Amino acid sequence: MSEVIEKEKQTSGKVLNEAEVFVSKSLRAGVLLSAIVISVGLVLFLVSGESGYPGETYPTLLKDIFVGAVNMKPFAIILAGLVLLILTPIMRVGVSILVFLKEKDWLYVIISAIVFLILISSFFFGK
Repeated sequence: MSEVIEKEKQTSGKVLNEAEVFVSKSLRAGVLLSAIVISVGLVLFLVSGESGYPGETYPTLLKDIFVGAVNMKPFAIILAGLVLLILTPIMRVGVSILVFLKEKDWLYVIISAIVFLILISSFFFGK
C-alpha cells in the first residue's frame, strides 16, 4: 500500500518538475522574443527617424498596435514587443492553471483562474 502512495508522489513530483521546466523555458522564450521584437522596432525607428505615426500620436488599442506592427511602423513594433513582454507572465499563470488541474489541486486552480481572469480583463478595460 505504501509503495503505491510512494509511486504516486514520485509521479506527481516528476510532473511538477517537468511543468516547472516548461514554464521556465517558456518565460525565457517570451522575454527573448519580446526583446527581439522591441529591438527590431528600435532599429527601424533609428534608421527611418520616424515613429510611423503623425505628430505625437500613437496606437493605444491592441488591434491598432498589431495592425501598425504588420505595416512595419516602428513605434507599433516596439509596443507589440512590450505587449509580448507583458503577456509572458500572464501565460505563466495560465500554465499554472493547467498544472494545478493535472494535480487536482482545486483551491489553486480557482485562485489561479481568478488571477488569470483579472489579468486578461485588465487588457480590455485598462487604458
